[in-house]
Parts: sequence; structure tokens; C-alpha cells
Amino acid sequence: MHVIIDICVVPIGVGVSVSPHVAACQEVIDEAGLDYRLHAYGTNVEGPWDEVMAVVKRCHEVVHDMGAPRITTTMKISTRTDRVQHLDEKVASVTARTPERD
Repeated sequence: MHVIIDICVVPIGVGVSVSPHVAACQEVIDEAGLDYRLHAYGTNVEGPWDEVMAVVKRCHEVVHDMGAPRITTTMKISTRTDRVQHLDEKVASVTARTPERD
């Protein structure tokens, strides 16, 4: 099953800046070869269900290994049975219907 997720991994107990931990998760996703888009409050990831969920697990392992005693993660999951949809298609579908901004 193809899945698109929006994930936000937040390490707790590591101080104010979490960018090193987020960067480590991005590296995990990149190494898995999955398509993804970083945005201001998380990351969109797409691919086969088992591969995407394995990346979520691996992100937690890596962030814990970096010293985070606790992690809270929010995730939205999207699947379709009528067709496979990709990240860029979802964005293009909306932008095609919105007026250009200056």
C-alpha cells in the first residue's frame, strides 16, 4: 500500500534547539530512498507503507541515540485505493486552483 504521511518528531529533554535531531531524521529518510519534503513544522514522506513506517521507527531510534530521553511525534497518514497519488500531485492540484500572489 502506498502512503503519504506528514510527520513531526519532537525530542523532549534536549534543550531549546531541536534542529540537529530533525536533521538526523532527514538523513534517515534520505538514506531510505523515500520521496520527502521538509516544511516548517514537519516533513511529508511518501512510499510503500512498510518502508515509511520503518523510517518512522528508525527516526525514533536515532533521536533516542542522540540523547533524547523522550520523543513526541504527531503524524497524519493518507492512503488511497483508487490510485497512487504523489506529493507533487497533491500540491499541484491545489495550486492550479488558487490565484497567483505577488
